[in-house]
Amino acid sequence: MIEQALVSVENLALVSALRNSTYMYPLVNAGHILGVSLLVGGIVPLDLRLLGLWRSYPVMVFVDVLRITSAIGLGLAVVCGALLFATAAVDYAGSPLFQTKIVLVLLGVLNALILGRVLERRDIRSLPMKAPMPLTLRAGALLSLTVWISVLILGRLLGYF
Repeated sequence: MIEQALVSVENLALVSALRNSTYMYPLVNAGHILGVSLLVGGIVPLDLRLLGLWRSYPVMVFVDVLRITSAIGLGLAVVCGALLFATAAVDYAGSPLFQTKIVLVLLGVLNALILGRVLERRDIRSLPMKAPMPLTLRAGALLSLTVWISVLILGRLLGYF
């Protein structure tokens, strides 16, 4: 039943056009890469700041700017990634690499939401700039780095297996 639904997705006119297009597929793939770049490019500096780098800059400067960049990147990566998935839905859905990647993406998003809540609840703005971040924020930042780097590696490996 699930496989039948996935085959139906693969057979949609838009998906067939995407799969068979000389230009559309590479453009959607580039959109996915741009989205991932914005996502991870926003998350990594923020995580590194939470872990203690760049203490001369207030953490909320990173949060205020990079949260938006990461959210836009996530949206673009999800939309383009869904289109790429649809071109070979049966194969991707059956791939342990893809399944693990999706679980880690969900974990990364959940972790980001939790970190955002912790940052909102704690009065981070009143901490001295040189002060270390609370352990919960540092642990969340370390988890975030691990998860998103793993997502990048798994996404890259999907092209080879």
